[in-house]
Amino acid sequence: MPAINASRQHGLLDLPALRKHAKRLLKSLKTGEADDARAQLRAMGLPGPDYRLADTHWLVAREAGFASWPKLIAHADAVAFAARHPDFAATGEAQVQHWRCGNDIERSLRVVGFAGSFQMFDDPMVMGPVPALPDDEYWAVRAAFAEQAFGLSPRDVQQRQAIQREALARLNANSELVLWCEADAYDQLFLVRLLASLPSMPRRLELIEISRVPGVERFIGIGQLNPDVLAWLWPQRRAIGENALALARQVWAAYTAADPTRWAELAAQHHCALPLLGPALARQLQELPGAEDGLGLTQRLTLRILAEKGEMAAGKVFGHLMHTYEPLPYLGDMMFNALLRPLIEAPRPLVHEQPGSEWPRRLVRLTALGERVVRGELNWLDLGPAERWVGGVQIVADRSPWVVSAEGRVWRR
Repeated sequence: MPAINASRQHGLLDLPALRKHAKRLLKSLKTGEADDARAQLRAMGLPGPDYRLADTHWLVAREAGFASWPKLIAHADAVAFAARHPDFAATGEAQVQHWRCGNDIERSLRVVGFAGSFQMFDDPMVMGPVPALPDDEYWAVRAAFAEQAFGLSPRDVQQRQAIQREALARLNANSELVLWCEADAYDQLFLVRLLASLPSMPRRLELIEISRVPGVERFIGIGQLNPDVLAWLWPQRRAIGENALALARQVWAAYTAADPTRWAELAAQHHCALPLLGPALARQLQELPGAEDGLGLTQRLTLRILAEKGEMAAGKVFGHLMHTYEPLPYLGDMMFNALLRPLIEAPRPLVHEQPGSEWPRRLVRLTALGERVVRGELNWLDLGPAERWVGGVQIVADRSPWVVSAEGRVWRR
């Protein structure tokens, strides 16, 4: 059922394929097959044995993530209508700047008919030093990190930064902006950074912000969605105002501070102006060293995958992390590789990497030390890991670093 499986990723339901699937299930039920489907129907209160097409329609809808077949049909109709009747012209979209923390939706916007300009701001502020510094010094620190972590040339980094800095500098009271965001820390920090950079309230400031899409089994990002689904998202945008800008300035100051106490306080709160912000800040806070093992959450999950599944290619570890283990997916593959390096290249490594080939195909496994850290017998901070940063917090193992509990409480070790 490739069309059905694909729809669970990109969100565009294939109704003919779903209807055919329901008919095949009904036929299998009548011939005494499809034991799994029969068990599911019984669990739904339909004991049988005389099943109807409406019953298998219901089952197919539940498999696709909907409460009922009519709800599935209603969503499919809404997406199709939005794609056929976009209100772009009526809402002055051609004058809009679409801002996004990457270029993953730029082509899809054009395919479906959006005409406004597109602006990418892709600095991954979930990684590396993000300190409170004057503008020029801040960008220099971020440039040095990008060159070291991702192997980019100084020229490439400078060009990318120049485009983004110029775009930020052009924002003013006459700007018209629509921001496309998800619930993860990468997106929410982009949102905070942009809002905190605004010199004043622009003429138009709207936000498209989602944490899930009906019918999508594992929503990771807007970039995975079919272009028609972007047209369906467009009417769901909402205006944000001065309260969101004020909140963003608070959060940016807290995230870039050397002391994460205020960050932890904001992470524990619900923010009406930006409702997805608190959970994203809380997830990012867990990248600080854990009080029990000294690992950031991404490191901890990576070791857990290797402990549970054994040696495998690094790219497969990344796949398991993104599709099963990570509670709020935010990483790209290059970012994951950069976060993996300290576990491999430390004087006392926790992960062994087989040399040769490109990194996604290199086999990785836990070292004996890594196994002990996973079992809770050793703390990574006691093994002399390299200095690292989370936001404005510098983590040096032998300088009483900040640590975090699973509940989000922070203190110096």
